Amino acid sequence: MVVDFELKHAKAADVISVKWKGPWDEKQIRKRFEGLAKWADARGVRTGRWFFLEPGERAWEVALEVKGRVKGDGRVRRKRFKAATVASVVFDPDAISPRVIYHGITDWLRWRKKDRTIKSIGAYREIYDANPWTNPKAWAKTNIQVVVKK
Repeated sequence: MVVDFELKHAKAADVISVKWKGPWDEKQIRKRFEGLAKWADARGVRTGRWFFLEPGERAWEVALEVKGRVKGDGRVRRKRFKAATVASVVFDPDAISPRVIYHGITDWLRWRKKDRTIKSIGAYREIYDANPWTNPKAWAKTNIQVVVKK
């Protein structure tokens, strides 16, 4: 399997999201994703990609891309991820450890900053085409993106 990092343009995305703070807990992440999907389904909202973000230390956010008009309520917020330049890598977590990928992209970005290909490094996010727990194809194409400024 070949894994390569690349700089590319990521399109904007309208999403609904839920944020929380606490320790890393995969069960909690899955619960929040599935709750968000259930919320969208109950309102007849078409969804697209699934996003997982760490916006701060011990802070977490799950988001679903939405198609059409929708308003958030309660803990569910509607927002827009702006179009941006990102460093991206697509890989299969069953073939290559995510720790290796995260370490590799962090080093790769550090060198791109040193050689002045990029000016700054922003937030990391994981993107899936569908529910990664129920769709093996979505899991096998895990996409990690890091927002950068050129």
